[in-house]
Amino acid sequence: MGYTVVPPNSIIELHCLPNLHWCSRQVSLQHGVVNNHRTQFYSQLRDLGAGRNVSLKCRGLPGNVCIDRVNEVDQDEWSSESHVLAVNKKLRGLTITKKSHNPSLPSSDGPFVENDEKTNNKILQNFCSRGKLTDASKLIDIMARRNQIPDFHFCINLIRGLIRIDRIEKASKVLQIMVMSGGAPDTITYNMMVGGLCKRGQIRSAIALLDEMSLSGCEPDVITYNTILRTMFDNGKFKQAIGFWKDQLRKGCPPYLITYTILIEQVCKQCGIARAIEVLDDMAIEGCSPDIVTYNSLVNFSCKQGKYDDAVLVINNLLSRGMEPNSITYNTLLHSLGSRGCWDAVDKILDIMNEASHTPTVFTYNILINGLCKYGLVDRAINSFNQMVSKNCQPDIVTYNTVLGALCKEGMLDEALQLLHLLNGSSCSPCLITYNTLIDGLAKKGCMEKAMVLYGQMMENGISPDDITHRTLIWGFCRADQVEEAVDLLKEIGKRGNKMRNSAYRLVIHGLCKSKKVDMAIQVLELMISSRYKPDDTVFSTIVKKVADDGMTEEAYKLWQKLIEWKVFEKGTTLLA
Repeated sequence: MGYTVVPPNSIIELHCLPNLHWCSRQVSLQHGVVNNHRTQFYSQLRDLGAGRNVSLKCRGLPGNVCIDRVNEVDQDEWSSESHVLAVNKKLRGLTITKKSHNPSLPSSDGPFVENDEKTNNKILQNFCSRGKLTDASKLIDIMARRNQIPDFHFCINLIRGLIRIDRIEKASKVLQIMVMSGGAPDTITYNMMVGGLCKRGQIRSAIALLDEMSLSGCEPDVITYNTILRTMFDNGKFKQAIGFWKDQLRKGCPPYLITYTILIEQVCKQCGIARAIEVLDDMAIEGCSPDIVTYNSLVNFSCKQGKYDDAVLVINNLLSRGMEPNSITYNTLLHSLGSRGCWDAVDKILDIMNEASHTPTVFTYNILINGLCKYGLVDRAINSFNQMVSKNCQPDIVTYNTVLGALCKEGMLDEALQLLHLLNGSSCSPCLITYNTLIDGLAKKGCMEKAMVLYGQMMENGISPDDITHRTLIWGFCRADQVEEAVDLLKEIGKRGNKMRNSAYRLVIHGLCKSKKVDMAIQVLELMISSRYKPDDTVFSTIVKKVADDGMTEEAYKLWQKLIEWKVFEKGTTLLA
């Protein structure tokens, strides 16, 4: 039997060939001497070497043998990752430490090796609080070799910190030490670890960790399962995802409907509605039955794709299980059909709802009226409005605003004002959107007097006008060639402390110059300067140049001189500068 003497601190490489058999004898590796009997050594590595290429690097130290690293490549149907968790387990018993007989020899663990458990935990706390995660993980490794138990609270913080900076291997090692020391990581920590592994595409390691969660006294939750399932689908592993969920159900996993619904949705997106219904039936056999939320999700997906035949398949499957569509099912169909202008189909759905004792709700009517208004079918929208009122279904503010917007768009302002009067007498109250819609409609028709009446009414009702309200009124005054009224409104807005955009001032100044009212334009310019925190010379020069470009050079020159006088521009600055 031959031996090879290994010098201290040297590295040797031992390669294992596939399909070798294990024997009960152990490697003799003591005091830098390696047993070189080939048959004996190769046979001891079957468990790590079968079907794989394994490289073990050993360091020869006096009284100490330590396997430094395992490089393993393993292809499987889940991913091409290294099975870090599995290999670590196999190597736990392969580190042999023998206390040195010479206390004068230096230690590779640094000063921490001489500390007791309490001292090292204080150092660990310091490392974690200062964000020295690498040093903290090294210290925990040293504590584990010295049979010291690290503080579990700091372990959890360290694991989460390492995951956040994508140091998954280090986080995994700390997690294992914590569990082996009797600690129980919480669900959040495990979920972060699962998420980190999934982010790298290491699905098999994530599943292995999921299986270990229960053993450590921490049950996986809905987030754990959802993370793994979504990663499987993102990597195109549809069959594996379905099989994984079936396996979890058979192991006693609670039939989380959220996870189940996500699974069905993903199958539907990737494989089609027919396959989703097959999976739905298979899961029912495993004890995970669909509910109305699952079916509504499938109906919604089919409708978004415009595949109404698929929606019919889903509803038929729903009915076959003794369930009935609810208002959300019908509203989803109505919204999709209405957005595509399929009004005959909409009428049929409404008939079915009435026959099935599912009276249309205010949400149903809002969907219907909104669709009709978008297609310009205002008469039908008003008929639907009257119908809902006759059936004691009270319109809400969304209903009123939708109809008001359609009436104003069609120029039916008298009807819009009548509807506003009806709204004031109902249980609803007009809101800012209501008044802005009507004021915009009136301003576009040049009915500025009526618009100002509504402007005063909204403030009396405690509704503060916003920038949209003011810009609409100023635009309406300028369009109706009532620029002086626009100036009065600007002054009123300034007194209330409201700010206006530059475009409003520019519009008024331009209108005044056009009417040869330069003195008033100068007043507006002065008002603009006083209302701004910091005068912007670019804004003012743009306004003046616009006036000049429209052929009003004399008026532009007067404005420019005023700006120089007010020291907005330096003396001698030209307009074209």
